[in-house]
Amino acid sequence: MKTDNKVVRRKKIRHGIRKKVAGSAQKPRLSVFRSNTDIYVQLIDDVTGTTLASASSKDKDVKAQKVNKVEKSKLVGTAIAGKASSLGISAVVFDRGGYLYHGRVKAVADGAREGGLQF
Repeated sequence: MKTDNKVVRRKKIRHGIRKKVAGSAQKPRLSVFRSNTDIYVQLIDDVTGTTLASASSKDKDVKAQKVNKVEKSKLVGTAIAGKASSLGISAVVFDRGGYLYHGRVKAVADGAREGGLQF
């Protein structure tokens, strides 16, 4: 079975990023996963291996908005920033997950910054 070169390349980049980026309870890792249709973000404490909060474009309040994928990604970033502030988290480490910092991934980061997160 032939593997997709694009997927293999992204996984190699992702593992290189994960060697350098780690989150803690005070400064968790903001991990981004981008599919063709949706985008998912999580706040992860790597010390204990737990997910502190998550948001996605499938959430009811985001899905109700009839906007394009980049604007939905910005809404997801704002949503995760709101959840982080309710947990008392103000600073995170951004993990782009092997994707280019462009388009929807950048929109998530911009939305999270507008929501009050620092990274």
